[in-house]
Formats: sequence, structure tokens, C-alpha cells
Amino acid sequence: MAANFDTLTAAQIAAGIAAGDFTAREVTQASLDAIAAREDAVQAFLQVSPELALATADRIDTDRAAGKPLPPLAGVPLAIKDNMNLVGTRTTCASRMLGNYESVYTATCVQRMLDAGCVPVGKANMDEFAFGSSTESSAFHPTNNPWDTDRIPGGSSGGSAAAVAAGEVPLALGSDTGGSIRQPAALCGVVGLKPTYGAVSRYGVVAFGSSLDQVGPFGRTVEDVALAMNALVGAGRDPYDGTSQDCAVDFCEHLNDSIEGRRVGIIPAFMEAEGLTPEVRAAVEGAAKQLEAQGAQLVEVDLPHLDAAIAAYYVIGPAEAFSNLARFDGIRYGYQEPDCPNLDTQSSLSRAHGFGAEAKRRQLLGAYLLSSGVYDKYYYAAQKARTLITADYAAAYEKCDVILMPSSPRTAWKHGEISDPTQMYLSDLYTISINIAGNGGVSVPLGLGAESHLPVAALVGPAFKDRTLLMFARALERGFADAATGAPALTVAPDFAGKGGELA
Repeated sequence: MAANFDTLTAAQIAAGIAAGDFTAREVTQASLDAIAAREDAVQAFLQVSPELALATADRIDTDRAAGKPLPPLAGVPLAIKDNMNLVGTRTTCASRMLGNYESVYTATCVQRMLDAGCVPVGKANMDEFAFGSSTESSAFHPTNNPWDTDRIPGGSSGGSAAAVAAGEVPLALGSDTGGSIRQPAALCGVVGLKPTYGAVSRYGVVAFGSSLDQVGPFGRTVEDVALAMNALVGAGRDPYDGTSQDCAVDFCEHLNDSIEGRRVGIIPAFMEAEGLTPEVRAAVEGAAKQLEAQGAQLVEVDLPHLDAAIAAYYVIGPAEAFSNLARFDGIRYGYQEPDCPNLDTQSSLSRAHGFGAEAKRRQLLGAYLLSSGVYDKYYYAAQKARTLITADYAAAYEKCDVILMPSSPRTAWKHGEISDPTQMYLSDLYTISINIAGNGGVSVPLGLGAESHLPVAALVGPAFKDRTLLMFARALERGFADAATGAPALTVAPDFAGKGGELA
């Protein structure tokens, strides 16, 4: 009797393959079938790699038939954000500048997921060079939110979040510079973790803001995200990334521990911030009550310099982006303007025509902020604000284990609804400060908004204790699970459940 692939978690898929309930090829084909059936509506992928995926699956099945031990995520389909290199695929960063760039090596984070047994089914869409909060700045096409395809999935990792929410894959990788994992996870109703800065190697990931970027997983459940983190950090620090730290712990070991007696920080002023919708506020207040019902103690904490986070971010981020994107000169690789009389003209026109509007805007802002006479006034001030914000979080975590706040001030908006860049930037109001401080954060689905009937989520953010973070995330997941089945609050978006992707 056929079963729907999209009802299975990554943990269930890996266990089923290990037990012989189905093969890795069957699971991979089900994922590819789901993508074929759903992509016209979702548009989550920029490239699907069936030959690479099926070859990987066949190797897993061969190993199992030979009696070899299987890795922990053997046969689990994986989507990869298209700013991460993987040999055999293009890495375009959703930009015309890199539209035909073939990966010449594989990013450490991707390789570790492959070493854990994951099957790479394709590269997910994103905002161009990760500049955006809606996946509308992709040079190729926008991605649609599976819960309402007239709406955005969030960004910049919108393709990764949408692929999981649409049931095309159970796991995906994204990157988070100012909220680009947590915000789309919230808007698409999936679990998304931004680990502590340095926990996951950035080697092989095209840089946006080098002091802010961090790679993390999306999954259908907190357990799936914990298994992905085991894969990402299990081999210890990466010598190819100077910021990489040794965070090799078992993220599943204490996942289901009780939170009784633990402390959850609440920031009352943040719950009255401009732009926070009533349904999101109500959901987060419900999350606080749910944690309290499980024995946690709610304590008020203060982050007095948090108002400076967005201003500091939009100085530090563009400055680092300008530096990182200077390498795309239209000469060595990437888009090249034809028929230019000299290298200066070729470089100028290649950059003018290869980058989209938001990529240009951020680089121009970065160039201005790093210019003589401006650098001292703004960049130094932003770094001072960063120090104060980091200290605020450190002081808050002396009073609590985690902090509860929204992942996004609102649910998903319609395509084209926000055209003012500054209004788009404000959608990261609740996420940016954690990148500034380097802490971890997770977005956990809390059900549907009472008015919009779109996914709502809360973010829990501790300081450099991502295993504790996931323990609280699991507590929230338990609290909002279906009372009859124990299933998480949200699974695959209903319009896509069961369409294609059947396992024989």
C-alpha cells in the first residue's frame, strides 16, 4: 500500500531505510516526484539534480545490501541554498552575476550533510546574494509560500523553507545573516535554526557579511533539526574556516528533557513594538503560557540597546557585503559584458548588468559607509553598538536560560505588497540582534494566526548553548502538538500534502 513521502520526518526516513522498509532510491524518487508535481506552484528550486541524487541513493542502497553500517541520515533528501557550493551543481546565489557558475569544490557544511547520508536533490532559490527578506530579489524567479502561493515565503532562504513546507524535502540548509533562516521558517511554518556564530563552518558558502553569516538547517520537526546539527558539527571545527569552533555535542541527547524549573526571559517592551501584529503577539503570549505550564519560570529581562540593532546591522552588513562582493569584477569569472574596449569598462558594465537592484543598493551603501570621513562616524559607532548589544544579551542570560520573542512581527505578506526597502528591512526587527551578538536562535511553529490563518512562530534565543535552545524548542513543539496524534503544530501545507511523492 502506497504511503505519502511528505508524512515522514527525516528521522523516520533514515530509520525506515535502515530497517529495509523502503530503499533510498524509492525515497529519493518520491522526493523528485513531489518536486515535479509541486514546483510549478511553489518555485522553491533553482536547480534540481536528479542524476546526482539517484546516484547517491544507489550508493546507500548498495552499502545496506552489503551489510555496511549506514550513517545517521542515510537516504534523507536535502535541499541546499544556492549560495553553498556543491560539485556537480551551479552555485548562482540567485544572481545573473553567477548564473552559469559551476561549483569547483563542495562547502564543508554540505559535505558534512552528505557524509551523514543525505541525498542532494537540488539547489534552493534565495534573495540575490542573500540580500532580502522575501525571496523576491532572486534574478530568476520569486518563490511562493506553500500556505498561500500569492504570498512570499520570507527570505533570504525562502526557497529552502518553502521546499520543506511544501513537502518536497524533509531537510534543507539555509544561511542566516540577519534572520534569513528564522524569518522564512516562521512564515512557512517549519522549524529553522540559526546556530551560534562559529558553530557551523562557512567554508564554501558565498559570503554576505562575514562577521554575521551562519549556516543552519530547516526541518519538519525539532528532532530533524537536531539530527542535522549533529551532522553539521559532529566532526568538530573546520580548519578551513578561521571562525569555526568545536561544538561537537549530541543535540538529541537532552532533546526531550523537562524544562521544569528552567527560566525563560520575557521582554515586555518588545511585545509592544511598532509593527507587531495582534495575532503574532497573541501566539507568543500563548507560547509563554505553554512553557510556564510545563514548569518553566517566566522572568522579565531588559535589552536596553536593542533599538540600535537595525541601525548597526545596516552599517556592518553593507560594509562587509561591499568588501565581499568586490571579487565579482566580470573579468575572472561570472557574468562578463561582451564587446568592451578595455577591462575598466568591462568590469563596470558587468557589475552594472550582473547585479540586481538590491545587490547594487547594499554595495553602494557599503562603499559610502567605508569612505573617508564617513567610516569613523558610522562604522565605529555601529561596532560600539554591537559591543553594547552583545553585553546586554550576556547580562540577560545571567537571569534566564533562553529568551522568548517573535521570529517575525507579522505573517507572510503578498508578493509586491512591500516595495519600500526600508519597510522590508524592518521585517527583521526581531532577528537581527542575535546575529549582531552571535547567539543562536530558533523558530518553532505555534500554529496558524487567528486572523490570517497563516503560520505564526516564536523564537527562543540563548547564548552559545544551541543544545539547550533545541530542548526548549522541543518543549514548545510538544506543547502545541496535536492532542490526538502528537504531530507537530504544522506539517506540510495542506494544498500540497499528498500531491506526488508516494512511496510504494
